[in-house]
Amino acid sequence: MITGSGLDEATRLLAEAGIENPRREARLLLSRALNISRDETLSVKDLNPDQTGRLEFLVGRRAKGEPFAYIIGRKEFWSLEFEVGPGVLVPRPDTEILIEEALRLVPDRNAALRFADLGTGSGAILIAALKEFPNAAGIGFESSVDAFEWAQRNVARLMPGRAELRLTDWTNAETPFDLVFSNPPYIPSADIESLAPEVARFEPRAALDGGVDGLDAYRALAGLLPNLLKSGGHALLEIGSGQANDAAFLFQGLELIRIAPDLSGIPRCLILRKP
Repeated sequence: MITGSGLDEATRLLAEAGIENPRREARLLLSRALNISRDETLSVKDLNPDQTGRLEFLVGRRAKGEPFAYIIGRKEFWSLEFEVGPGVLVPRPDTEILIEEALRLVPDRNAALRFADLGTGSGAILIAALKEFPNAAGIGFESSVDAFEWAQRNVARLMPGRAELRLTDWTNAETPFDLVFSNPPYIPSADIESLAPEVARFEPRAALDGGVDGLDAYRALAGLLPNLLKSGGHALLEIGSGQANDAAFLFQGLELIRIAPDLSGIPRCLILRKP
């Protein structure tokens, strides 16, 4: 039972559940329960019964391992706020390396480019890339109905008129594109259950499971990309830890430009070029 200000009790319950940074999350959940948009405006005061009930409900969900982003319904990526929830992968900061590398590849921000995002999920990569290239247009391909609906909401709010979405497998992508992005599933099947519970139990398995060795999606992409890229076009693909060499070897028809590290220094992005 949460009583009084709720903040201390919520912090304790989250800490007992093994949640990292329980005080910070408790403050954010309390702000949600109070309908306060910025947690720094919180003042510790008694909650009324309705607010207490809302806080108990939110803390209970988080204590069971549900992703924090699902509970509050949003996640920041590339300084943009994306709506997320069950059925879609939560955007990660490490994925921002794909946008950083696109900016390195194309210094001209005004270039009239055509992008593809294969397995667009929430639409985070596609929308962030279009934000940086105002004269570009792009298509996001997504086979999951649930993820597609989240992408539709984000495109309508953040990038209307410039981002097209298609509910289809990426094998139906059309040519040609200047840049192709993808954050495909790359976790080996046997490793998924050992991931953090909030990932293994709540995020969509189809967005995680890369097959026995984690490389199934890259094998598929190796057959697709030569026909999806313009001559001189580039593909930027997120990869899992320890997969750089094995994944890069699959793309024999493309030139490996570099393998870029993420914020932790782990090789995270293959940059490939069609000759």
